[in-house]
Amino acid sequence: MGSMEEERLLLEDGLIENGSRGPYTGDGSVDINGKPVLKQNTGNWRACPFILGTEGCERLAYCGIAANLVTYLTSKLHEGNVSAARNVTTWSGTCSLAPLIGAVLADSYWGRYWTIAVFSIIYFIGMGTLTLSASVPAFRPLPCSGSVCPDATPAQYAIFFFSLYLIALGTGGIKPCVSSFGADQFDDTDPRERVKKGSFFNWFYLSINIGALISSSLLVWIQDNAGWGLGFGIPTLFMGLAVIIFFSGTPLYRFQKPGGSPLTRMCQVVVASIRKWNLEVPQDSFLLYELRDETSAIEGSRKLEHSDELKCLDRAAVVSDLDVIQGDFSNPWRLCTVTQVEELKILIRMFPIWATGIVFFAIFAQMFTMFVEQGMVMDTTVGSFTIPPASLLTFDIISVIVWVPVYDRLLVPLARKFTDKERGFSELQRMGIGLFISILSMAAAAIVEIKRLEIAKSHDLMEHNVAVPMSILWQIPQYFLVGAAEIFTCIGQLEFYYEQSPDAMRSLCSALSLLATALGNYLSSFILTIVTTITTKGGNPGWIPNNLNEGHLDYYFWLLAGLSFLNLVVYVFCARRYKCKKAS
Repeated sequence: MGSMEEERLLLEDGLIENGSRGPYTGDGSVDINGKPVLKQNTGNWRACPFILGTEGCERLAYCGIAANLVTYLTSKLHEGNVSAARNVTTWSGTCSLAPLIGAVLADSYWGRYWTIAVFSIIYFIGMGTLTLSASVPAFRPLPCSGSVCPDATPAQYAIFFFSLYLIALGTGGIKPCVSSFGADQFDDTDPRERVKKGSFFNWFYLSINIGALISSSLLVWIQDNAGWGLGFGIPTLFMGLAVIIFFSGTPLYRFQKPGGSPLTRMCQVVVASIRKWNLEVPQDSFLLYELRDETSAIEGSRKLEHSDELKCLDRAAVVSDLDVIQGDFSNPWRLCTVTQVEELKILIRMFPIWATGIVFFAIFAQMFTMFVEQGMVMDTTVGSFTIPPASLLTFDIISVIVWVPVYDRLLVPLARKFTDKERGFSELQRMGIGLFISILSMAAAAIVEIKRLEIAKSHDLMEHNVAVPMSILWQIPQYFLVGAAEIFTCIGQLEFYYEQSPDAMRSLCSALSLLATALGNYLSSFILTIVTTITTKGGNPGWIPNNLNEGHLDYYFWLLAGLSFLNLVVYVFCARRYKCKKAS
């Protein structure tokens, strides 16, 4: 993790400069009391174990609830399959949308530290309430008696869903902030620390998957075999541990000041540019309005250099004759700084890159749907053991755990020799590699399905909804490839949204990346609906019938591979045209 040996090699290769380093950080970070922070006592890797430990425990807690929630709804609250699935997807969608709330609070008012702190406590209260709802007999329906299963009372539903959505609210404050808060511990103005930031994102993603691995294996078994009170209680304890770990690192953290509402600033730019639509933008960008000293008008943000794109927005920074006559340059609804205008330009430039992530997450969603259904009609026995089809998700997590150190210790140093980049690959290059690997994952799934259908045909099983004699372990490559794609695209996105977003909008941009995850799931459902509607016309069984042996799931996987290829082409076009932000 950011070893001295790595720094020495980079210095020798000329990839970082051994510049002068003062006692204080140069990126505007402060301590808990708002005072300038000493570099030697705070931040860097000395603070990151607390943040990584917090994230690992939080992900263990979240996945400990999410991984088996549908089972609890059907077996303990006696909901039907459709109702249970709808409640789970609605809750999952809320968990992906709630970060927009936390992001606005963090960037506008509270800062990332206090947003994480407050929402972590809300999260813990929700987890505790959920554990009580599963442990106290009065808070859940009576067990089934034969085929008769009592419905949950309105009060029992209220307690359960109140706790569940408290957890969703809690995730909204943690998800968009914790990775950015970890990256805040590295001073961008110090070349030595800047190099280490790329490694932080790798290890951050690793901590997420270690927590998910424990949840998807051990905790699921405990819930199914030892009881739900204990199965929910253990994640609750880990969430409590996450809160303790997070607060324990407070003296070592570096803090970035919130810069005010980013949504308000964007609206001010739009309004100011519309009000001055008839003014001509000067050719010399130095004539546009900007504070003349080193500080930015936006708290916690460095100044941004003017860019030549989207000149229509530059009107917001044009000093009109009326502004000069009135001598009032303090109304941002009439006159904005160049930095404020550039903030909006950056978000607009990022939009096409963000949009291509939606298709990637539609591919990612297949692990939880079509991959599982494919596995259900394969031979799940290995010796005397029976492998639940959904448990093959573990191979995706193992893939991530394997790839993180391989990428960080082998691929990055190797890539540096060819690219001369501090982190081996740029964020855009890294994301593009992941998009390419996602195509391979769909191709692998299609090839497995072609072979499975051939075996079904050779055994006259086409008309029978039964598993074919083909081991489910043949699915491992497709899961492993999805894991490899995650390492490149998902971590690349973490880096991209942090590095390219305006200083005072980093939490908001992280929340937008989570929004792409939610939209990817919705896109997957939409594609599935369209495919089913078209392929079942005329009484045909369609590509994905209830009996997959008479369908063509392989066509569906090839369709996704084709969409992913087109998405990659669009991404390459957008990435080649993308202009990175420049701080002045």
